[in-house]
Amino acid sequence: MGSGHFFWAIFYFASLCSASLANNAKINFREKEKKVLDQILGAGKYDARIRPSGINGTDGPAVVRVNIFVRSISKIDDVTMEYSVQLTFREQWTDERLKFDDIQGRLKYLTLTEANRVWMPDLFFSNEKEGHFHNIIMPNVYIRIFPNGSVLYSIRISLTLACPMNLKLYPLDRQICSLRMASYGWTTNDLVFLWKEGDPVQVVKNLHLPRFTLEKFLTDYCNSKTNTGEYSCLKVDLLFKREFSYYLIQIYIPCCMLVIVSWVSFWLDQGAVPARVSLGVTTLLTMATQTSGINASLPPVSYTKAIDVWTGVCLTFVFGALLEFALVNYASRSDMHKENMKKKRRDLEQASLDAASDLLDTDSNATFAMKPLVRHPGDPLALEKRLQCEVHMQAPKRPNCCKTWLSKFPTRQCSRSKRIDVISRITFPLVFALFNLVYWSTYLFREEEDE
Repeated sequence: MGSGHFFWAIFYFASLCSASLANNAKINFREKEKKVLDQILGAGKYDARIRPSGINGTDGPAVVRVNIFVRSISKIDDVTMEYSVQLTFREQWTDERLKFDDIQGRLKYLTLTEANRVWMPDLFFSNEKEGHFHNIIMPNVYIRIFPNGSVLYSIRISLTLACPMNLKLYPLDRQICSLRMASYGWTTNDLVFLWKEGDPVQVVKNLHLPRFTLEKFLTDYCNSKTNTGEYSCLKVDLLFKREFSYYLIQIYIPCCMLVIVSWVSFWLDQGAVPARVSLGVTTLLTMATQTSGINASLPPVSYTKAIDVWTGVCLTFVFGALLEFALVNYASRSDMHKENMKKKRRDLEQASLDAASDLLDTDSNATFAMKPLVRHPGDPLALEKRLQCEVHMQAPKRPNCCKTWLSKFPTRQCSRSKRIDVISRITFPLVFALFNLVYWSTYLFREEEDE
């Protein structure tokens, strides 16, 4: 008897399970979604013009939590001071008017592609210059409505945003570019934006920029007050570091090479005027062309940049090498003029001596008084000769290094131009090395302070 009851109980349970499975197989959840959407968004049941209530159905402001996913950063333009970014933008808030029955957890969420069907926050990007949505193949946007009334809005957008830059340390600088989002019409009494808890900003892992490196990003709030009230605002600061290797290869090393090439004229003969002039003018024009090319890729700013100091000093060194040759040429011509004057004076003296000797030869009757060869002890001439002998007999002094090095320089008046060349060979490299020491220590130290 007991076994019969047990058999009938198993049979009854199996029939119930099969009936339940049959009913589930007959349910069309797409039809259920349509009915739910018609139920919560039907005509006269939902007004998208009215904002949702506050937390827990209060009359407080609607709270919208925001998070973004940075997909790519295509360019950072120094001239127009802007950058382009593509991102997935998401907003999430609760609208209790959109609650629905999830059919025992079988309807996880409803999906919409028309944003005008529900209330939307009036968010805008305050530093945006240009922007567009993506509609290939279909509009890249969706709205998810969850059973508890939570709404998730996600869209893919591309933006060109303003990025004011301070280029005083260019190209050893770091730039902070912001992305600002604010409410356009709803004040903080009606709408408040908050960053999503956890990880509100995400960046694609393989993000690559040609001349910058994204070091870090920071999220913050930037509420603004105007004559019409206070408006909620969010911002994310992107810290970019400029890649210096590009500028080292394209600017700094070529400028150094041009300066060093201009020093070659110091080793050329002072009489090689065409070679020295062509070398100086060529290096000067090349340096000026490079400087203008650098400035063409930058905005005209009122302050001095680090690259301006470098190119200006390099241009000064090249110009100084050209002026040095002008000084050498002037000194050479001046020395030649003095030497010619001395030669003429010696020729005149020699001519006068020759004329006097001719007169003496013609006077055959002239007699000369013979002076004694023996000098008395008190004779001043004998004392002078003895002092000269003592001087020549003194022990030689120890050579001085500085005097020995200076003795290598030409000291005759006719070699002043050569002396200028020799001094320039040492002075120009030393001063340029000192400038490099001061330049790099100053700007690299300031870069660490900014960091």
